[in-house]
Amino acid sequence: MLPGDEDTIVAVATAPGRGAVALVRLSGARAISIARALGAFSAMPADAVEPRRTHLATLRDPERGERLDQALVTAFVAPRSYTGDDVVEFATHGGTVSCALVMAACVAAGARPAAPGEFTRRAVLNGRMDLLQAEAVADLVDARTRAMQREALSQLDGGLSRRLLELRDEVIHLEALLAYDIDFPEEDDGPIAPARIARAARTLLHALNALLRTAPRGAMVRDGVLVVIAGPPNAGKSSLFNALLGESRAIVTPVAGTTRDAIEALLDRGGALPLRLVDTAGLRDTDDEVERLGIEVSSRYLAQAQVVLACGVSTADVAHTSEVVRAHTGAAVVPVYTKCDLRLSGRESDGDGIAVSAESGTGLADLLARIDAAAHEAVPASPHDSVIITRERHRAGLTTARDEVAAFTRAWDTGGLPAPVAAVHLLAAREAIADLIGSVDTEDVLDRVFRDFCIGK
Repeated sequence: MLPGDEDTIVAVATAPGRGAVALVRLSGARAISIARALGAFSAMPADAVEPRRTHLATLRDPERGERLDQALVTAFVAPRSYTGDDVVEFATHGGTVSCALVMAACVAAGARPAAPGEFTRRAVLNGRMDLLQAEAVADLVDARTRAMQREALSQLDGGLSRRLLELRDEVIHLEALLAYDIDFPEEDDGPIAPARIARAARTLLHALNALLRTAPRGAMVRDGVLVVIAGPPNAGKSSLFNALLGESRAIVTPVAGTTRDAIEALLDRGGALPLRLVDTAGLRDTDDEVERLGIEVSSRYLAQAQVVLACGVSTADVAHTSEVVRAHTGAAVVPVYTKCDLRLSGRESDGDGIAVSAESGTGLADLLARIDAAAHEAVPASPHDSVIITRERHRAGLTTARDEVAAFTRAWDTGGLPAPVAAVHLLAAREAIADLIGSVDTEDVLDRVFRDFCIGK
């Protein structure tokens, strides 16, 4: 516990502005007594409240007795609350005044304003959730797409936590094998075969690498597949951008060089990966300083892209655009023949490319399917399970654990280090995983040794 963790805290839990209802949340050892001072539990016995029962109460200023609002009040008694402390929630009338007055009255009665994220932080400190689940709460709040929302719900449900606990147990099991071999060499069963330890280490290393390989897909889920629309001026890039979005986000004119900067938008399609569409400036040589800067921005986006749509009206335009963009990116390049409604053939594809019309919608479904296939080819879904990592902290912690297990495996295979020294790498790997989900005690290793090997028989 850090200074201030024992305080009773209060905050408005709903977004500011006009609305039907606002929520004020109070948490801490004095939450119920402070709420009682506002008149929240005047109809209940002085020594008790009925948990999880919502009732109507008239809230008053504890100093002046002035009526503040008529609100719905619910008490959650520790430890069965979001934070693990006593929690009281006031559902006041919406707007900015009522909730602010109730919060100010709580502060006057002894609470203090909560810091950002402090309710969830207390939930972690009180064991109501682990760090991964706390991050999932933030991801749910920040989610801009259905894919990210689904992944955050899975993480909040403990999916990633359970997988990391499994990996931690594998490390502990490996440490237990070493501990038995080091500390009990005279047992009837004899020392552990070195090959058994090597196999366990390789299995663990494979599992860590498998989870780490989900990081690029996690980034796609979180931020969207970066799809850059590239081509010469007046190739219909902005029209295609708007058609894919289903709304006019980019200015569309017949004048070459209209788009002088990159325009981004996120396309959420429910079950599929979200697409981060970028409409870029036309690729051409120009003396216009502003347009040239826009083309430089386009080049930077191309370098980061996962999929590039090489657009053009003619076969020559598409071939030239594909050649230009491949010099700037290693991403999948999809040739796109725009304005197919103006072409006499009316074909929906041309060789390896996709023919589309932003005007009629022809070919757009085929183009989206092609983008999905390219993204899947670049970053395949994990065959192991549905758990993926979506944050840099997860990737960094797992990378540390993986590197430590790899170092142990090399030392064990070559015999370059004594077992007690090589075991230091496993300790570091276990701590790296523990940092992601919570601390682990060294007693866990001893427990595993006794459980698996019947010491002292």
